[in-house]
Amino acid sequence: MAEAPYIDARAVDAQAAWTSLRMIRSLLYVPASAERFVAKAHERGADAIILDLEDAIAPGGKEAARAALTDAAPRVGQAGAAVLVRINSQPELRDRDALAACRAGAIGLLVPKVTTPATLAALADLLAPVERSLGRAPLRFMPLVEDPGAVLDARAIAAAPRVFGISAGGEDLATEMDAEPTPDTLRLPKLLVHLAAKAAGVRSFGMLRSVANYSDTDAILASAREARALGFDGASCIHPAVVPLLNEAFTPSPAALDRARRMVAAFEAAQAQGLGAFAFDGEMVDLPIVERARRLIARTGSRPGALE
Repeated sequence: MAEAPYIDARAVDAQAAWTSLRMIRSLLYVPASAERFVAKAHERGADAIILDLEDAIAPGGKEAARAALTDAAPRVGQAGAAVLVRINSQPELRDRDALAACRAGAIGLLVPKVTTPATLAALADLLAPVERSLGRAPLRFMPLVEDPGAVLDARAIAAAPRVFGISAGGEDLATEMDAEPTPDTLRLPKLLVHLAAKAAGVRSFGMLRSVANYSDTDAILASAREARALGFDGASCIHPAVVPLLNEAFTPSPAALDRARRMVAAFEAAQAQGLGAFAFDGEMVDLPIVERARRLIARTGSRPGALE
């Protein structure tokens, strides 16, 4: 079977790029300069691949990892995954990372340790002339909230221009709190960031646990299902074995999808009769419940694999 052709994200228009980012359930971190991981990343089934220039790269390897983006970005995206890059937070590295990701064809940046919207505004100003010269869609941003002050300011960060989603970094956050990254420690700050995302109308990514322990698959699946029930849109992982768990948890079941479609049809029939609330499957249903059904149906739309 022939491999799918490489997808050059620079050729994707702004609407297609935005659509792909809205449909992400699973985001898999891959060190940008690790050839053995890059080579197989497109086979893992993740909706998005995050080429990592930050924590997965030793200080002495930053320049090589940045240079590797040119080759790695189209390779990890060849099966249709959205290609994102996690850049470094230090200003002397951040700008060079962002420009390299832009030129390599990534469609989004994970921006670590964001404490103020000004960081994102500065990145947008840096990238805009380069994007225009390349004729490519603007990069979208996912700020990573990783200290207590940023958690309290997450609503302003989530509302910044170009933001498509936001996430709380559990390990760094716990360190800054002088705490262990247990579910009890992370629950409140992660939910606060989640609420900020929903208030701003952007995607909310994460689970109420650390992603460091990838071996306890039962706990991960339970946590992902809990996150979906709370309204999270997807989550990231550092091991490919977790990808199918995330895809399962953040995808509506066939039964739930069938019920949602029947409910919407019943609502439209009730409206035609001049009714507001109506009986459906033994319960009273009104507009907010129908709207949840519509949103569930919308989550089954085109995945990042349909970028061509």
